[in-house]
Amino acid sequence: MTGILIGDFLIVLFIFIRVLSMIFTAPVLGDAVIPATVKVFLSISIAYITFLTIDKTKIVVDVNIIAIAINVLKEVLTGAIMGTMLNFVFYGISYAGTLIGFDMGLMFAQVLNPMQGTNENVIGDVISYGAIMVFIMLNGHHYLISAVVASFNFIPIAKYTITGPLLLLVLKYSFAVFTIAVKIASPILVSFFLIHIAEGIIARVIPNIQVFFISQPAKLAIGFAFLSSLIPIYIYIIKNLLSNFETQLQEIIKAMSV
Repeated sequence: MTGILIGDFLIVLFIFIRVLSMIFTAPVLGDAVIPATVKVFLSISIAYITFLTIDKTKIVVDVNIIAIAINVLKEVLTGAIMGTMLNFVFYGISYAGTLIGFDMGLMFAQVLNPMQGTNENVIGDVISYGAIMVFIMLNGHHYLISAVVASFNFIPIAKYTITGPLLLLVLKYSFAVFTIAVKIASPILVSFFLIHIAEGIIARVIPNIQVFFISQPAKLAIGFAFLSSLIPIYIYIIKNLLSNFETQLQEIIKAMSV
């Protein structure tokens, strides 16, 4: 009887560790503004419900200190990979806002992004908050919880999950950060490239004119006008990017279960 209780406790512990690691590294759920107590309580609740629903007859745990420590590390790795890889989309969106802000001349207007714990310019912050709102409206947080629960049916407890397909997937998603940033920022970057050319021509033709003092207010006005007109397009692009969350979660779980 004691052996059964210890085994069940270890199974719940391993489930809790995987869920907690995923929540702490996942987008939105892992943001610094959410208290750690809330994350731990949510992880405990999900772990207990998952323990009641999975098939425990095939799970064999070794009641040994070294084996338990190794298995805990494996579960931390599994949960952290699931959460971190999904953040790449948000990194790309945030990076796009940073590029736009720098081109508008807001490189010194740095503010703290409490979601990611980093300093960004104000444009990057606004676009990041917009992406978070779209993510919540699409029930992305539900997908995260459903995926980590479903992962126990495909990735056994204490399985080493770094595989060849997973490494290829990491390269694919990390490259997507720059692709997403360029897609979102390209309309404004191209427009400001033309403005920079015009600045150079004016400075060459009229050397005595202070181009910077004229162009900087103009760039701010043009930049905000472009952003206002492009908001519907940005929302559409971000919605399409975040709509693939469920597919990405399935790809990650499949790659780690090979």
